[in-house]
Amino acid sequence: MASKKVLIVYAHQSSGSFNSAAKDAAVEVLTAKGCTVEVSDLYAMKFKATATAEDITGKVKNADHFCYGEETKLAWEAGKLTADITEEQHKLTEADLVIFQFPMYWFTVPAIMKGWMDRVLTLGFAFTHEKRYSQGIFKDKKAMLSFTTGSQESMFSANGINGDMNVTLWPLQNGILHYCGFQVLAPQIFWAPSHVPSEARGTMLEGWRTRMQGLLGENPLAFTPLDCFDGEKGYQLKPEVHEKHAAKEFGLTVGIHLGKALPPNNQMKAGV
Repeated sequence: MASKKVLIVYAHQSSGSFNSAAKDAAVEVLTAKGCTVEVSDLYAMKFKATATAEDITGKVKNADHFCYGEETKLAWEAGKLTADITEEQHKLTEADLVIFQFPMYWFTVPAIMKGWMDRVLTLGFAFTHEKRYSQGIFKDKKAMLSFTTGSQESMFSANGINGDMNVTLWPLQNGILHYCGFQVLAPQIFWAPSHVPSEARGTMLEGWRTRMQGLLGENPLAFTPLDCFDGEKGYQLKPEVHEKHAAKEFGLTVGIHLGKALPPNNQMKAGV
């Protein structure tokens, strides 16, 4: 891990929180292993969560029909994005690994972190029509989610009231991280730390510390490569790929399931 650069995008309001402890553990362990670690503490930064025309300095191309994606692409090319965005883009460009540390809100990231994703991962900088998914701009970088839940693990199972956590994670891990090309490492999930004894929370943090010893050497989660889809036919899976998996018990991934049973732990463990 020597000389690797790590960016931790952190979203919690309290320095006394479990999320803060998880973030601090990551900084401590990865720094000790020779990494350069930078933290974007979104609440402390008062990071703007809304994607608006104010994210562009100077005039926009079409003020009457403002299109955020197109306008920020032009602004990025012209160096006219606001300083808070360009600073985060610079951190991201430098990073080998990005860790998103947060408490799960309503089955996704907190609004301030979604705002970071909306505003920092701009068209042109983070993705283009040609460069996305397995051929994405950040294909040489790794990213992962590290988060706490309010519900216990059993509630996020295939038989649990919240539903399968693998399904919950698909929009974030496939639709944002993998979409931008990141190699997505398995998530670090801290199940309901507020509902367990302090000793159990300590064990959770020790598990995280242990995992970080080899984190950058981990294999990423499996996603179906872009070239398995036919761009001229609405990006449908190519017939030969479909046929190859026709007799298999499980679908390819959580999202591309081919009408079959979902592959177990597809969004939670590598190598499955």
